[in-house]
Amino acid sequence: MILRTAFSFSLTNSPYYNSATIPRHHLLRLLQLCVDHYSLKLTHQSHAQILTNGFSQDPFLLTRLISAYATCGYSNFSRRVFDTLDSKNVYLWNSMINAYAKHRDLLGALKLFRQMGPSVSPDDYTLATVSKVCGELEDLICGKSVHGKSVRTGFLSDVVVANSVMAMYSRCGVFTDAMDVFDEMSHRTVSSFNVIIFGFASLESCGSHSSDGFLLKFFMRMQSEGFEPDAFTVASLLPMYCGGSEKWDHGKEIHCYLVKNGLDLNMGSDVHVGSSLIDMYSRSGRVDLGRAVFDQMKSRNVYVWTAMINGYVKNRAPEHALVMFREMQAEDGIRPNKVSLISVLLACSLLAGLIGGKQVHTFAIKLELNDDVSLCNALIDMYSKCGSLDYSRRVFDNVLYYKDGIKPDMITVVGVLSACSKSGLVDEGIGIYNSLMTKHEMQPAIEICACVVDMLGRSGRLDQALKFIKKMPLDPSPSVWGSLLSASIIHGNSATRNLAYRCLLELEPENPSNYISLSNTYASDKRWDVVTEVRTIMKERGLRKVPGCSWITISGKTHSFMVADKAHPSYDLIYEMLEDMLSVMTGDVCADIDILP
Repeated sequence: MILRTAFSFSLTNSPYYNSATIPRHHLLRLLQLCVDHYSLKLTHQSHAQILTNGFSQDPFLLTRLISAYATCGYSNFSRRVFDTLDSKNVYLWNSMINAYAKHRDLLGALKLFRQMGPSVSPDDYTLATVSKVCGELEDLICGKSVHGKSVRTGFLSDVVVANSVMAMYSRCGVFTDAMDVFDEMSHRTVSSFNVIIFGFASLESCGSHSSDGFLLKFFMRMQSEGFEPDAFTVASLLPMYCGGSEKWDHGKEIHCYLVKNGLDLNMGSDVHVGSSLIDMYSRSGRVDLGRAVFDQMKSRNVYVWTAMINGYVKNRAPEHALVMFREMQAEDGIRPNKVSLISVLLACSLLAGLIGGKQVHTFAIKLELNDDVSLCNALIDMYSKCGSLDYSRRVFDNVLYYKDGIKPDMITVVGVLSACSKSGLVDEGIGIYNSLMTKHEMQPAIEICACVVDMLGRSGRLDQALKFIKKMPLDPSPSVWGSLLSASIIHGNSATRNLAYRCLLELEPENPSNYISLSNTYASDKRWDVVTEVRTIMKERGLRKVPGCSWITISGKTHSFMVADKAHPSYDLIYEMLEDMLSVMTGDVCADIDILP
């Protein structure tokens, strides 16, 4: 109603309202109103006014009209307007190409670009848009063609065009060509550096030490050339420095740089930087430092809260994640989004909290997100881990996007082969594996190979499992040798067991679980000399197994317990009850023994 009134007001207050023609500038204002409010109805009305007042071939008005229809989500209407023009300038072509790109019809955008005749030459906006489209399609051939046209027309000197070309090469995996364009630029901006940083950080090889060295040197080069990093620069760099101590040190250096140069905006009130810092610390196992960043932020949106919730989930502190989820709504009044709900469902899965999971499911239905595939996957996983397979199946059956004929991926195959393994269906499992590898030409991922070894090993076919490992097209991973080890222990094959242990210790010399398992195995054989040797090695290397942890929720409050834990305020009463239960159990066992013949 408000938009209709504004539309009428704009016309009636025009000094030319009573004349036969409405001025162009009034129609332009109306079209801008349509764009600002995404109003298809007003766009139709504006279109009618354009036709009524004789502006059907006005390129300026129709350029805006094409954009208005595209903004409202109707690129088909934009194309109809475009096709009615007898003469089209470059701005009209740009509007139509952008309309296709905006609505993800990338092939349509490229097709239209190729239809531009010799009478209309592309400008900088055309080349920048099409270069971005080529990158998103990963069409290197077309991207190189756009690059060549940019050089010939002289538009590569335009920073926006050059940035788009660099982004295209990075998306296509040809980073050296992106660097060549960067080095040849006569004028650069912060965005130019950001394109290179983001592109390199997206490469699969970004985890290597050489990658880290390049990014740090490039970051310093950016500053030495007088460019001040912005939030996008930092957000692109921080995910690179998660994990090991060396990487984490680089992440701390970037954080210190932010604070030192006043770029942290009061410790992360810039939500983009704050979210990246929280994620970096959380993924490095220092969720406490992520929480420190969170607590000092003056402005928090749903992305910051979700980063903190997800940080707790990743660090196996689901009870804190649930508390944060409640505080997000109660304190800041922020409405969770899809990612927030998925993170909370993971927390419910860790806690086996069926009640909380059902509440999240109800919340998702209220937000009309219950048909989202990724959220439904999280719901299925949560219900399954909480032991409610019937609810999992209901969610699965209600997913609107589910279709028959979907090609199985690695996770699907692992699930099926694991089921065959645990059900003793070895021949059926091997048949499925051979069919997928030959008939469907599926690549044998290491997880799939581990399932095959486990399947053969469980059934006692240890020699066949070992032959499979030797013929694997991939190097055996710890999961493969771990499967063989478990089977060897079950079937008492000491030779295969010792081989698997040696390979595990070579691959994971710092994994305490391997040493604990090895020690327990030799202890069962009463090889106390070897047990002592293994324990000594662990002590010398400073290896210690992470203690187990359990949770229980009582009256809405979650209590966590570690092995030999005395942190709980009621631990004395808990241990007293455990001793009473132990004495009762021991007494019952003794009573049972007494009546045995």
